[in-house]
Amino acid sequence: MTDLAPAPQVRRPLTDAQSAVDAALADVVTDLGRRWRALAPDGSGGPADSAGDEPTPSLTADDVLGYLVDFLARPGKRIRPQMCFWGWASVHGTDADPATNGYADMVTAGAALELLHVLGLVHDDVMDESDQRRGRPTVHRRAAADHRSHRADGDPDRYGESIAVLVGDLAHTEAVRLAMTLPPPMREVWNTLSLELMIGQATDLAGAAGRRRDLVHARAIARTKSGAYTVVRPLDLGATAAGADPLVRQGLACYGHHVGEAFALRDDLLGAFGNMSSTGKPVGDDLVAGKPTVLLALAAQTGDPAVHGALARIENRSVTTDDVPEIQATLAAAGIPDRAEALIADATAAALLALDTAPIHPDAREGLADLARSIAWRTA
Repeated sequence: MTDLAPAPQVRRPLTDAQSAVDAALADVVTDLGRRWRALAPDGSGGPADSAGDEPTPSLTADDVLGYLVDFLARPGKRIRPQMCFWGWASVHGTDADPATNGYADMVTAGAALELLHVLGLVHDDVMDESDQRRGRPTVHRRAAADHRSHRADGDPDRYGESIAVLVGDLAHTEAVRLAMTLPPPMREVWNTLSLELMIGQATDLAGAAGRRRDLVHARAIARTKSGAYTVVRPLDLGATAAGADPLVRQGLACYGHHVGEAFALRDDLLGAFGNMSSTGKPVGDDLVAGKPTVLLALAAQTGDPAVHGALARIENRSVTTDDVPEIQATLAAAGIPDRAEALIADATAAALLALDTAPIHPDAREGLADLARSIAWRTA
């Protein structure tokens, strides 16, 4: 049995692949800027001055492109491209010739995944009314602030949300543009991934509105919204690029489902108990919003009156950010974080066991084991 202790390592072939994904994204930005400038009308959005000459400095359609470019310049953990690489390496190992064996398709898929991730984050921030992302104001908050600074017409918050929707849509457009260059089998995986992401988000929203607190529902969200989109399908994209046989893909899927669950559970814990200086986003937002997380589903299973009192306040939407420390203390006293940690450990152990029996290249087995540990015990 593989040891559970975290022991992440930096591997040159992985960093090379990540650099290739970054270069592909840079090419997207350059090409998108060229196409945008060719299609956007001069002075798009800026009012003309009294003489009817040049537009005065103001809000313009170009801001949408600017927000996207800025977001891409602040990369996150790049977990999805990493999974895509290790799916590819499951067939060929890490020393295979990058000029062949589907390597270029794997890189393209990694870049498309990052663009799709921008869609997910920017739209999710609007839906959750989040203020911070990666240590900075979210796109819709930035756009609203720009609206106010220009003293523009209309409601600033509504404007900010609308601009953020367009930023996410633009990222999605470019993601699909890349995905359509992939071979048909990879496009099938991509289409499944995209649909699962939408289903997971819709299930999340419906669960919050319906005040769902059952563990089955919470875990279903974790599987579709986080696990499949972050781990299972990116792995399968890379494996499909490499021409993996069904047994390899099945072995990776088994590993991926367990790691995806660990990823989602860690997200729940960081969202409720993390450190904003590490996560780059406010802690406690999920508690205030009453989102149907596994953490709150575990809390609903307890017989602790204090916990049920806290859950009642969450469901009545009477919890504010000022109340978060009290809710955290109540959940911690009832051992809810410890139960979540135990589930993470179980899921990680199951993932590592799946790796032991999967018919994959030893390079990938080692790399995926390290990645499972780093995901399970990450602090951001």
